[in-house]
Amino acid sequence: MATMQASPRSQIISISDLQWQDRQPGVRQKSVWAHPATNRRAVIARIEPGAQLPRHRHVGDELVFVIEGAIADESGAVTAGNMGYRPDGCVHAVSSKNGATVLAIITGGIEPTTEIGSAPASQIFALSELPWVETRPGVRQKRIWEDKANERRAILARFEPGATLPPHRHVGDELIFLIEGANADESGVVTTGNMNYRPNGCVHSVTTKNGATVLAVVWGRTEPV
Repeated sequence: MATMQASPRSQIISISDLQWQDRQPGVRQKSVWAHPATNRRAVIARIEPGAQLPRHRHVGDELVFVIEGAIADESGAVTAGNMGYRPDGCVHAVSSKNGATVLAIITGGIEPTTEIGSAPASQIFALSELPWVETRPGVRQKRIWEDKANERRAILARFEPGATLPPHRHVGDELIFLIEGANADESGVVTTGNMNYRPNGCVHSVTTKNGATVLAVVWGRTEPV
């Protein structure tokens, strides 16, 4: 218990408490989280029907989860419940025919451009096509994306009612989004549509009373305590 008290606590992010900001006509966003030292940030963006993001280049990379609706670029459409990945150097334009709400986890920035050239294409992950892997009793995962060289990954995790993750320490950090249900740790309860940030060194345990499905973006690893 002393170890938990001395470690940095996780931070609950209530999305409804954040203000929408206009980014461009037809596109609003909420700034959810930022880590300026590593040029990382997370935003919730709302793209109105017919709105477009003009062609741009990613200087760094981006993971995007579609919460509702669908978005499209030169690689195809990413629909609700699925993910896209924009690698460093990717050049594309983004549109939404009927509107969309997305969560974007961004490293680096973007710059305007008009030429695609030999830039790497974005990637689409259909989560329903990925297998579930049992990681412990009551907890299953789908491994969506991984950057082994930099110890980064994105996973979908399903917690059955009453499942727990025993106390562990984050060596690196983690950002989670509650797709459905709720889970809790020593900082409180994270409910559907909200987020939780676990900073480097955070020690906590995770529980769920009625079950939960979460998207987790992880930098680093965890170790038992």
